[in-house]
Amino acid sequence: MLFNSLEFLIFFPIVVFIYFIIKKKHRWIFLLFASYYFYMCWKPEYVFLIIISTVIDYFAGLQMGKTNCSKKRKLFLLLSLVSNLGILFGFKYLNFVNESVKALLDQFNIFYGISEFNIILPVGISFYTFQTLSYSIDVYRGARASEKHFGIFALYVVFFPQLVAGPIERSTRLIPQLHKTKDFDYSAVANGFKLILWGLFKKVVIADRLAIYVNSVYNNPYDYSGLPLILSTIFFAFQIYCDFSGYSDIAIGAARILRINLMDNFKQPYFSKSISEFWKRWHISLSTWFKDYLYIPLGGNRVTKWRWYYNLFIVFLVSGLWHGANWTFIIWGAIHGFYLIFSIWSASLRKTIIAFFHINKTPILHKYLKIFITFFLVCFSWIFFRANNLSEAIYIITHLFTDLSNTQMLKYIETGFGFGLHSFIIALSAIIFLEIMEIFQRKNIFIKMLYRKPISIRLAAYSLLIFCIILFGKFSLNQFIYFQF
Repeated sequence: MLFNSLEFLIFFPIVVFIYFIIKKKHRWIFLLFASYYFYMCWKPEYVFLIIISTVIDYFAGLQMGKTNCSKKRKLFLLLSLVSNLGILFGFKYLNFVNESVKALLDQFNIFYGISEFNIILPVGISFYTFQTLSYSIDVYRGARASEKHFGIFALYVVFFPQLVAGPIERSTRLIPQLHKTKDFDYSAVANGFKLILWGLFKKVVIADRLAIYVNSVYNNPYDYSGLPLILSTIFFAFQIYCDFSGYSDIAIGAARILRINLMDNFKQPYFSKSISEFWKRWHISLSTWFKDYLYIPLGGNRVTKWRWYYNLFIVFLVSGLWHGANWTFIIWGAIHGFYLIFSIWSASLRKTIIAFFHINKTPILHKYLKIFITFFLVCFSWIFFRANNLSEAIYIITHLFTDLSNTQMLKYIETGFGFGLHSFIIALSAIIFLEIMEIFQRKNIFIKMLYRKPISIRLAAYSLLIFCIILFGKFSLNQFIYFQF
């Protein structure tokens, strides 16, 4: 069931209504079955994978909580890690490894007769796997006690707003909220509804509209060169941001209506002044997950410099692999690892260059120069993230700045950038509106200004947003990009 579907438009109000009219002690049961139903609307039989992970992690957590013996605790942690990562590997990476081995052996003319496995990737498997793993690791570390209530733990794993694409919640945040059921609150509903509207605007007005152009270019890259490749890459940067942050907004808003607070997942990442800052603003629940459960255990930055570089690079390689079973994702992760390592290594050199050209004497120029460079670097890495394979990614990179003559560019502009002039104007206007709103959000200007207005003005603003969604939205039921992860 997609957030941008008629089914969800019917499903969610019914869930909210029933949730608040039944007795508090029964709400977790209803919410648990509603969450299972939400997931089963996609492929019913795969709900058993979630149930298996839930049972194993619940059992492992209980057993770790019953003993102080480090060997036994490690054994049950290993049970959780092997079972969850084993399921993830089998469904997500088995074919990738199989194809990579075949390609390698083909180079040496060695016959490899194992064909591709017919496996459908369970939606959201990477998200709920990491969520359950964080619980097991936290119990093992003693960061939290093992959860005794099986139903509440199952709800933590399968809570429908953030089940298939996050945010990846920690048990220390979410489980206590599931235990303490709250009453209906009008302000929570209003705030949640506004987030849902804003998320839908990002998804159907911006992301799905840009997807039409991006898909036409990136699915046939050899037919294009120059400006179309540049434009589609920039458009993809906004498409993936609006698609994923739009999902997060809807998830956070839906949970807020149910009086449950989920963590923020995005904080205007394209205003970042460095790659390091970008990863503090982009997919925050995943980046902090890798920080807490991989980067710090590897030693973080409390090691020698070369070991620090190694830790950073490994984390981003794994992050790339988490996103997809394809070499393009691994290279995307490696590029960001290289960005961070180069940034650390070149810090003193960059300070010297900045001082030499007196850039630091104009702070505003310096600030926007850093934002531009960071955005350029991120867009370059998105090429590998979006390309269907390595050869197409290399073609796109090597043809970005070809065929840029004035005649060809003018001809392309006259046709609305191959997008249709009407659609291009709508897309560009929506992106500009998004950036203006994000500037206001950063400074918290718009919300404060809106709250000072009479209720009639506020209702008019919300009605206008709904009207724009209906009028300019693309309702082709495109699934969210991160569902494939």
